[in-house]
Amino acid sequence: MLEPGVLTLAATPIGNPLDASVRLMRALGEADLIAAEDTRRLHRLVRELEVETTGTILSYHEHNEAERTGTLLEALAAGQRVLIVTDAGMPVVSDPGFRAVRAATDAGHRVTVIPGPSAVLTALAASGIAPDRFTFEGFPPRREGRRAGALEPLAAEERTMVFFESPRRTAATLAAMAEAFGGDRSAAVARELTKTYEEIRRGTLDELVAWAEADEVLGEVVIVVAGAEPAAASAEDLVELVLARAADGARLKDAAKEVARGHAGVGASELYDLALLRK
Repeated sequence: MLEPGVLTLAATPIGNPLDASVRLMRALGEADLIAAEDTRRLHRLVRELEVETTGTILSYHEHNEAERTGTLLEALAAGQRVLIVTDAGMPVVSDPGFRAVRAATDAGHRVTVIPGPSAVLTALAASGIAPDRFTFEGFPPRREGRRAGALEPLAAEERTMVFFESPRRTAATLAAMAEAFGGDRSAAVARELTKTYEEIRRGTLDELVAWAEADEVLGEVVIVVAGAEPAAASAEDLVELVLARAADGARLKDAAKEVARGHAGVGASELYDLALLRK
């Protein structure tokens, strides 16, 4: 049940309407005010779900979000049940909603979320790339120079990276990633997730560039890129750890052995000799 005076964010299906949750369907029917990124897509969704809406439907997108957030606050203050939905997935995450959340919390209104489908997690799960640690980077900049500047600092990122991209810019973005991260970096391109023509392409960035340049990429796109391999620590990098353990009371030889055990390729005797020189 939606609560009066509470702002509710609801995730909508990213493709297949059958992924809609029961809570979403009930919320669409109960809301006094529905702020929708695209009202036409919302009307199509409620028809597919066979849900009858009784509340006011308000267009709420990136071009009018600042202006219409005030309308949402007025509705909350009047005790209305306010629901925000976007075209697909979760509001706020690369979609409208953040302004409303900040304004509602600043005004003392509670904000709650109806969870649901996520393009980020769906692509990550299907990518075949390590999902245990990842970072969501959203849409890369559109302009070539700014895109290269945004990707370059991520070259040493060890976590798996997830990006959104437009189909018409996918080939250029993959080429920029190959330049920034190296063409042999593992990656996956997921498009049309949960839809009839869902496709997951896996390979190196060079291989995916060749695919994207040869074939027309269609549909909503998520790019998953493997993180960088951890840089191997040198004996010079680790000697301070040895000295710190010795300062805490450990014998220098024992400290060297302990540090060496956790770092392949670095010998205890080498660490011990370096530590002696530093003392």
